[in-house]
Amino acid sequence: MPWINWLLMVCVLTLVFAFRSSASLAYAYGMAVTGTITITTILFFYVAHRRRGTPWWVLGLVAVPLLVVDLLFLAANVTKLAHGAWLPLVIAVTAFTVMTTWRRGREIVTERRARLEGPLRGFVRALHQDPAGVSVVQGTAIFLNRGAETTPLAMRANVEHNHVRHEHVVIATIEFDTIPRVPEAERLTVDPLGLKTDGITHVTIRFGYTETADVPAALALLTPDQTEGALDLDGATYFLSKMELRTSTEPGMAPWRKRLFVATSHITADAADAFALPRDRVVLIGSHVDV
Repeated sequence: MPWINWLLMVCVLTLVFAFRSSASLAYAYGMAVTGTITITTILFFYVAHRRRGTPWWVLGLVAVPLLVVDLLFLAANVTKLAHGAWLPLVIAVTAFTVMTTWRRGREIVTERRARLEGPLRGFVRALHQDPAGVSVVQGTAIFLNRGAETTPLAMRANVEHNHVRHEHVVIATIEFDTIPRVPEAERLTVDPLGLKTDGITHVTIRFGYTETADVPAALALLTPDQTEGALDLDGATYFLSKMELRTSTEPGMAPWRKRLFVATSHITADAADAFALPRDRVVLIGSHVDV
């Protein structure tokens, strides 16, 4: 958010110094408003059809007259492209390019990361059936992960390279709901991952969109019977899987889009700050993923 705020300030100052008066910005403003209205109308009827199942012919009775009016206003502003109406179009194309590139890049990274991680339940079962070569140390380890289907890369690396795992392991997945606040009784969902004696538990933590995602405070709600033993949250170590993205020649996106995606990945929020993790007990374990 701070980065976005500074960017907005620079953009506003650039507009002020470039156009110099509100009268000069009128054409740009008109294109922005009519373009937004037209896009909103199209999206509304698309969602009404996809989500509500309303037939197209029923929607067309309302959509066509509205779109005709919207497109007339839009066409009137197109004639002012040379006088400033080009600005919102440039902004829209730039934002659309960045957003679609980010979405496609995340799809590629998620697919390739899933292959590296492997299934979580199979990994836990293998630890239980063949514990030879893996030492169990005292303490609690918290691994943040994106779901309950795949193994956290940090956990897999800790076992495969360091040949060690903690006595109590919690794999935490954070989800943000569409409600402002999640009741405490519905905050946590606990999954023993099929084994109730290995000390490894998956926990889904839900937050509302107005809440601060305080993961340590949420984990404090867990009881010993839920986590196969008491957790030492005051001395727990939080493991984060850090992804180092590299451009490659593999298919999926154009080379320039790969470079754009890697560049935008560096401005994402820091997980330790976003989830209120204690900095002195956070360990980052990285892995390379080719885009």
